[in-house]
Amino acid sequence: MAPTVFTPDRPALVRRLRAAGCVFAEDEAELLIAAADSAEALTHLVDRRVAGLPLEHLLGWAEFCGRRVVVHPGVFVPRGRTALLVDAAVAVAGPAPAALDLCCGSGAAALVLHDRLAPRWLAAADVDPVAVACARSNLDPLGVPVYQGDLFEPVPPVWRGRLDLVVANAPYVPSGAVATMPPEARLYEAPVALDGGVDGLAVLRRVAVGAVEWLAPGGHLAVEVSAGQVEVLCGVMTDAGLVPTVVRDDDLEATVVTARRPG
Repeated sequence: MAPTVFTPDRPALVRRLRAAGCVFAEDEAELLIAAADSAEALTHLVDRRVAGLPLEHLLGWAEFCGRRVVVHPGVFVPRGRTALLVDAAVAVAGPAPAALDLCCGSGAAALVLHDRLAPRWLAAADVDPVAVACARSNLDPLGVPVYQGDLFEPVPPVWRGRLDLVVANAPYVPSGAVATMPPEARLYEAPVALDGGVDGLAVLRRVAVGAVEWLAPGGHLAVEVSAGQVEVLCGVMTDAGLVPTVVRDDDLEATVVTARRPG
């Protein structure tokens, strides 16, 4: 007997997604159809998407810098604007760097840095065990270790003072603003990946101070931040002994600060 042909009603699916507030309803419909092997499976996926679950968690992956990155439920979904962080990090890295991706989430930044930098050593770290497991699914095939712990704490001490590049997409949303974030983020991503403390810079302050100890002379820190936090963060970096530079991309609506440890 020939297998049953699965023929989804695309217009109806697009209408339902659009009514639920999905801006790119046509694109999402095609992705959900591709992920389903039956009408029942598609209905289940669409029901969950309409209920507010992130598309990337439903698909099990997100596109980032032209790469398909595995994303587990509950893990921070890599944003398109973070491409600026990767670009800025590559620009200051130098040849064959020793590099570390802090607050790595899914490991998306490390995945792209592995391809673009050919580092002599590369690792990632995150405090969230769910994120660590996800990052390992992306980075284990490349031989990139992923450590679990608070910022630099789990990194092998042999690299203290020897890193050429530290990249951190740390949480920078002020605690009081987390409740105003889109439901896809505040309900389905780990709070530890979003909440940056009272002014949003609690974690980034610690990253800056720690980077001074872990960077080699002439090494660079690269972090993502909001435009309104740049002045304060640059002051923190300067006080810590780093030399900051601001990078802005209006098209991506992204802001990155790179900071060099004087050599």
